[in-house]
Amino acid sequence: MSYEIVVGRKSADFLNGLDDKNRRIVRSRLATLKDDPFPGKGGDKELIKSPKGRPDDKVYRLHVSRSFTAFYQIKEKTVYITEVLTIEPAHKKYGIL
Repeated sequence: MSYEIVVGRKSADFLNGLDDKNRRIVRSRLATLKDDPFPGKGGDKELIKSPKGRPDDKVYRLHVSRSFTAFYQIKEKTVYITEVLTIEPAHKKYGIL
């Protein structure tokens, strides 16, 4: 089962601002969501509470190395990358530790 990955403009701008090495690492990790975007073994993907508080908006997070976190939503067969942040701002925004 393969999913399409769609990177939002804000996330694309963030990625384009990274140096080549970090951009390659983040894109490589995002590509793994094509095969299985749902949480499971490994602990790198997690369903988190939506910051908007709407229960129908499931937001997932993916840790990328120890430096970045990607947030995404899954709709049918598409994974929408909504944000990519460094760790500290991600924790502050989504209230996760």
